[in-house]
Order: sequence, then structure tokens, then C-alpha cells
Amino acid sequence: MATALADLYQGYIDCLNSQDWDNLGKYVGTEVSYNGERVGFVAYRQAREREFREIPDLHFKVSILVSDRKTVASRLEFDISPSGEFLGLPVNGKRVKFCENVFYEYEGGKIARVWSVLDKAAVEAQLSRS
Repeated sequence: MATALADLYQGYIDCLNSQDWDNLGKYVGTEVSYNGERVGFVAYRQAREREFREIPDLHFKVSILVSDRKTVASRLEFDISPSGEFLGLPVNGKRVKFCENVFYEYEGGKIARVWSVLDKAAVEAQLSRS
């Protein structure tokens, strides 16, 4: 079961990277919550679409993936150039590298809950050097 969930999660990542918004509902539940707040599928999708608009070179790269029967833990690596502000910081097109540690809980084969922590300190350190 854990392997099947890892494969399902990789399908979700591939869906994001290809910006296949019409198929996102295959991976994300209608009542999805994000960091403890119920946001629902529509808002979740809108947030991902906005990220790709604001970060033209956005790409989700899985560096660590651990799963059990209903949970996925993933470390995602990013090497991006956000336009304008990012995480409240004036990035303005500068290239930054950082990681996200994220947990997903699945129900009925879809993501029901997401807990995410971005390494904002890594971005701040890079901006202070430039």
C-alpha cells in the first residue's frame, strides 16, 4: 500500500509540474485542508495556479519521499526566480534555492490534509548576500 501511495503522490507532483489543472481533482480531495485550515479544492487549486503565475520557472523536485498506508512525507527542492515578493521578501526575479518539508494525509485515495514548512531562512540568507 505504501508503494501505491508513493506512486499516487508522484502522479500529483507530475500533475503540478505539467500544470494539468483539469486533472488535479484526481489527487486532491474536495474538502482539503492546508496547515490546519480547511481551504477546499477550489482555493487549493487557485493557490497552485497563482504560484505558477508568480514563479514562471516553478518546478517541484522530490528529494525525499517516505510513505505509509495513508501518509506521505516529502522534502521538495526548489531552484526558482519568483517575480515580485516571495514569502514576504523582495525577491524580484532573483534566483533562490530552498526546500519545503511537507506532509500529506490521504483519505479515499486523495489528499485530505497538507502540512507545509518552507525554509524561509535559506531565502533570506541568499537575498542578504546579493
